[in-house]
Amino acid sequence: MYLSVATTHRPATDLGFLLHKHPERLHEVELAFGKAWLLYPEATEERCEAALILDVDPIGLVRGRGQGDGLLDRYVNDRPYAASSFLSVALARSLRTAMSGTSKERPELAESEIPLEAVVTPLPARGGQALVRELFEPLGWTVELEPVEGEGPTRYLTLRLKGRARLSALLNHLYVLIPVLDDDKHYWVGDDEVTKLLARGAGWLETHPSRELIAKRYLKHRSALAREALARLAPEAVESAETREGRVEPEAEIEKPLRLNDERMGAVVEALRASGAKVIADLGCGEGKLLVRLVKERWVERLFGVDAAVIDLERAAKRLKLHLAGGPPEGRVTLLHGALTYRDRRWAEADTAALVEVIEHLDVERLPALEQAMFGEARPATVVVTTPNAEYNALFPNLAPGAFRHPDHRFEWSRAEFRAWADRVCEAWGYTPEFSDIGPVDEALGAPTQMAVFRRAGA
Repeated sequence: MYLSVATTHRPATDLGFLLHKHPERLHEVELAFGKAWLLYPEATEERCEAALILDVDPIGLVRGRGQGDGLLDRYVNDRPYAASSFLSVALARSLRTAMSGTSKERPELAESEIPLEAVVTPLPARGGQALVRELFEPLGWTVELEPVEGEGPTRYLTLRLKGRARLSALLNHLYVLIPVLDDDKHYWVGDDEVTKLLARGAGWLETHPSRELIAKRYLKHRSALAREALARLAPEAVESAETREGRVEPEAEIEKPLRLNDERMGAVVEALRASGAKVIADLGCGEGKLLVRLVKERWVERLFGVDAAVIDLERAAKRLKLHLAGGPPEGRVTLLHGALTYRDRRWAEADTAALVEVIEHLDVERLPALEQAMFGEARPATVVVTTPNAEYNALFPNLAPGAFRHPDHRFEWSRAEFRAWADRVCEAWGYTPEFSDIGPVDEALGAPTQMAVFRRAGA
């Protein structure tokens, strides 16, 4: 992975004083996960560029973590080459003094805004190009994006930033926002990460329009830490739990004119009813919107709701009035904290599973683990899956071209892509698919939501 910083400030070679790295030398840093080099591809008075090149050792990433669990091939991933928290750590180790904004030889220049250009590649854009712009443009950067060449659609981009700023500001923006766009970290996130976020975000994060998303992703979706960071950063921006109950999510706001969520829930309930389901697992249940609909149906005997976010499960319990007067009988609804990419025997008795607007929140490379856990191991008689139809996005007037309906979406499939995935799953695991549209159907672009009902052969 590669990051470069350049300037046309005269003399441009003063960049070496700001970075505390001499342009005529190769600077090398040993890291726990590999090695980083800082060098200068160009160093003239007119333009000076410094490049940080990181080589991650893929064997070192798994060395000492045990063997024989049979899961290693599930974790063949982009960590060795995609810009991520590895690059942020290398940046901090290589350019710590520059990030602090001080320079013994050029103190006034370190405090000055100068013309700067930065390049990062390959950068994962989990949330699409629109999210990259949403993060960097409010900070004053001109953003240029170019997809990294490869077979088929890619979420990897080459990012080029141009603007005038203090060098330390640019480095801190990159340090925070690279792992935010990757939406992952290679290390455990604890209280010290809140301190790092506040230090690196000082002077810009408190006024950033996407500060909540930045805090959530930077802190690896640990809600308690994100709330703490926001409370310390901008107390007035912290919403109470009661306020959040009525919050409108970006996807819901986009789809609101179509009342698509109501239509989608109704279609899923009818598909479940037609399947003869008695015990249903709502996987990725979120705040329990589908569970609230299903708990009113007499033909449903038991319900399981599974989600990776504890705070959403708490809201689901509140919606369902679990363990309260007027709520469902004890044991009829069970909420479980868990991941969908592992077999979970706690909901093994379910004869039917639903994944409503869920798969698009998973990285594509994690889908095989979901398929294995769902279709290969749990093997419910029926599985109902809904996901956005990316083709229909062109008809939403408030959605920018190329943007996803929600910043947390890792992908959005066309109808052909969804059917190809479903057909492959069915061929691999012995299911047959039935496809249908949800919402108003455009003659050329289809419906906003696509649904597949998977039925296990012989069930």
